Amino acid sequence: MLRKIGSALTTLSLVLPGVAAEAAGLWLYEMGTPDVGTASAGMASRAADGATAFANPAGMTRLADSQLMVGLQPMYGNVKFNTDQATFGGGDGGNAGGFAPTGSLSYVHSVSEKLKLGFTGGSYLGLGVQFENDWAGRYYVQKAEFLTLFANGAVGYRVNDWLSVGGGVSLLYGELDAETAINNRLDNAADGRMKLKTDDTDVGWNAGLLVEPTAATRVGLTFISEVDLEYKDKPSIRGAGPILNAALQLSGISDAQTAFDFTLPDQLMLSVHHQLNPDLALMADLGWQNWSQFGEIGLSLDTTTATGNTLSSSTTLDANFQDTWHTALGARYRLDPRWSVSAGFAYDSSPVRNSDRSIVLPLDRQYRYALGVQYDLRKDLTLGAAYEYLDAGSAPVDQTGGLLKGDLKGDLKDDAFHILALSANWKF
Repeated sequence: MLRKIGSALTTLSLVLPGVAAEAAGLWLYEMGTPDVGTASAGMASRAADGATAFANPAGMTRLADSQLMVGLQPMYGNVKFNTDQATFGGGDGGNAGGFAPTGSLSYVHSVSEKLKLGFTGGSYLGLGVQFENDWAGRYYVQKAEFLTLFANGAVGYRVNDWLSVGGGVSLLYGELDAETAINNRLDNAADGRMKLKTDDTDVGWNAGLLVEPTAATRVGLTFISEVDLEYKDKPSIRGAGPILNAALQLSGISDAQTAFDFTLPDQLMLSVHHQLNPDLALMADLGWQNWSQFGEIGLSLDTTTATGNTLSSSTTLDANFQDTWHTALGARYRLDPRWSVSAGFAYDSSPVRNSDRSIVLPLDRQYRYALGVQYDLRKDLTLGAAYEYLDAGSAPVDQTGGLLKGDLKGDLKDDAFHILALSANWKF
């Protein structure tokens, strides 16, 4: 019995930080802008509207006027787990994805022909899953949502005819909302619940170069810095059985201060935009993201026992993440003076190997397929619409969780996201 209680305490003290450690696994290139129509190919070199304020601040120097870009982006996720094996039984969890509204707003102010100022607000990273209460992996996760919002101020300057530079500073807000079931098999009782909801902010930065070797070709290079988030909160534990609850009270875990921190990855992106002829432009990307650093999670737990002793422990958890690579190809074709269409394809490698994947991060490699259209309604107003299908892979999961979490094996073969981007760009 003592060994069982000890195992329960270990499980309860680590399960939510584990959720937090893996709840930020999706980088969003999509921000409701026309770049969605090329699967974001050429996003650091297109520099054709207000969206460049964040995509590459150096690209603002190509805009002759002040410009405002507004993007609305509803997303629908299809995240369904196919259970092959579960120690404690349960269903497949239903669709853990669902609808999420996103978007962005960017503004470029033309100070002079060489100097531009920019602002962008939106989100470029997050992930959310919410399974049904009785699903097979309920002791691993029932809900894990990591949402971010950022505000970025930037400046761009044209050095000469072929070189522009730019940079900005961002304030990023991250909110974590996680929930898991507590296995009360020691008391032969119904499941309890553990919840954690907390937030933090940090400052990051971005920088960019835009090189224009010819009138038809431009090359963009951008870097987005890492952002460090630290969360502190007391998990809410409800419905623990008598034996488990007594053990929690005795150990102090039921009133423990949990703190964990992780680093959102930095990104380097190289983009090329080539105007093949007056009507057809070709675009390509090559990118890298530092997910291996994100996988190293700092965790500490401060507890006060029933005898009044304060116990502090800290460690670094390694989720065995790996750096990811991004490639994209796209094209934009002008049908007539007002209408243009676009298409694109992108690939991102998986941030986690099959053997290390957690159900909290139900993503594998990613394929993006995109189509878009733009219409110049007036000389000063361009409207756009784009659709992107994001295939997130097969995501096999094989986890061993011990006495209270059990083993879980299955996959998410139909894991996918549907993204619709609606945009409007005004020139002033």
